[in-house]
Amino acid sequence: MACAAESVNHPLFARIYMRTASSKEDRYRRELLAALEGEVIEVGAGHGLNFSFYPEAVKRVLAVEPERVLREAAGEAAAEAPIAVEVVDGVAATLPAADESFDAGVASLVLCSVPDQQRALAELRRVIRPGGALHFYEHVVAHPAAGRGLQRLADATFWPRVSGGCHLSRDTETAIAEAGFELESSRRFNFSAGPPVPPIPHVLGVARRP
Repeated sequence: MACAAESVNHPLFARIYMRTASSKEDRYRRELLAALEGEVIEVGAGHGLNFSFYPEAVKRVLAVEPERVLREAAGEAAAEAPIAVEVVDGVAATLPAADESFDAGVASLVLCSVPDQQRALAELRRVIRPGGALHFYEHVVAHPAAGRGLQRLADATFWPRVSGGCHLSRDTETAIAEAGFELESSRRFNFSAGPPVPPIPHVLGVARRP
């Protein structure tokens, strides 16, 4: 369950996000989930945009979402999903799951907004079985220095306040490796849902839990 120090309550952002989330991302969500099988934990499931793309080889998804408005919408999406999805309250730093209880984990546009990225990744490593995989799709820090500087300026000023705690300048791929996962595949690309949002660096890949 969510602890008071890390409770999540962004109802305005949640409603805006649900209205503006783009179907242009669907191809990345399909790629993210295509090879999954067995039992899966999805962290920061939002309003359930991934649920319709889970393959039949997945037996069950435990979808963890701390924000009430998003969680309620995710519950509705779960009822329409092609596989069994259980939506629960919880935060990434203290996942409501036993050690080594899942074949895979999914982090989709959430590691940008968790308060402590390393703690969240340590929790994912804890609940994924040895040999299991972390499938990730995240926006990340820009490689050009100019773009990186602008991202850091936004993170230090207004961006997390208006975007539900999101940070633009996190080096998530490196953080995944530092958390003890072995990177198996990844690719970077720029993506924009449309104007006025500029193209933002993203990474999509799979990391293995030794």
